Amino acid sequence: MRLTARLMKVFITRRIPPEGQALLDQAKICKVQQWNTDEPIPREDLLKGISGARGLLCLLSDKIDKKVLDAAGSNLKVISTLSVGVDHLDLVEIKKRGIRVGYTPDVLTDATAELAVALLLTTCRRLPEAIGEVKNGGWTSWKPLWLCGYGLTNSTVGIIGLGRIGQAIARRLKPFGVQRFLYTGRQPKPEEAAEFQAEFVPIHQLAAESDFVVVTCALTSETKGLCNKDFFQKMKNTAVFINISRGDVVNQEDLYQALLNNQIGAAGLDVTTPEPLPTSHPLLSLKNCVILPHVGSATHGTRNTMSVIAANNLLAGLKDEPMPSEFKL
Repeated sequence: MRLTARLMKVFITRRIPPEGQALLDQAKICKVQQWNTDEPIPREDLLKGISGARGLLCLLSDKIDKKVLDAAGSNLKVISTLSVGVDHLDLVEIKKRGIRVGYTPDVLTDATAELAVALLLTTCRRLPEAIGEVKNGGWTSWKPLWLCGYGLTNSTVGIIGLGRIGQAIARRLKPFGVQRFLYTGRQPKPEEAAEFQAEFVPIHQLAAESDFVVVTCALTSETKGLCNKDFFQKMKNTAVFINISRGDVVNQEDLYQALLNNQIGAAGLDVTTPEPLPTSHPLLSLKNCVILPHVGSATHGTRNTMSVIAANNLLAGLKDEPMPSEFKL
């Protein structure tokens, strides 16, 4: 009983993939309490469950703000998030309290890039519409102009945020015959861009000249609402817009109007605001908008690897050791 009393309390906000779960269950230094379902933890249960915890393992859908940190108390030492994004964490407040943060970059790059390419092709070739026509009896014969979309050969692709995922997407799109890559961000990245001969341009030029726009930037105060009415008005009316970053980078009302009025050709979104998107949302009424339920990293291998890194980040933080992936505050 004395040993149990010395174990550090760890709270996990959701059921996580088995490899990471096993590491925590077998750890000799902590006692795990968990919201053991696939659904998000209600706010009141989070506030109750985190009380007295030394470590927290959370997801990107868990808002970890001052109220949650206050509920945890001064004992909280480490937060490990099962995500590459950290916009759900109040980093200012966390830093003020001297809490360490672990996250899971790199491992989801390939899976997310694959999903981005799949979403782009699905959207530009109108695959959901085509599948629907087969199922509803709309397929009557071969018709020359029916369900025509847009191709990548000889196209210009603009990438907003040429980070790890942006580069991985460009690397996969290049063999499709893309003629030109443009990118924008806080500053030029000549070494990263050299592989694709990508040109660093202002965002308004990227919008005007791209046949396909792919958003891969992080959500910050500068990027919130970056893709808005002004941006969409500059795009070609045949252009395809893809967002796999965060929903708040896009003004969804402006996107809806741009799609409705054929200011742009189509959009594919793996992220929205809010998540989940209500089934009554107007974007879901549009044939030229494909929406996925934030599944960018959803392969068995990737999610298990993420859970292992998140577990090891948490355990390292509890032991005051270097984390495999620590977010520097």
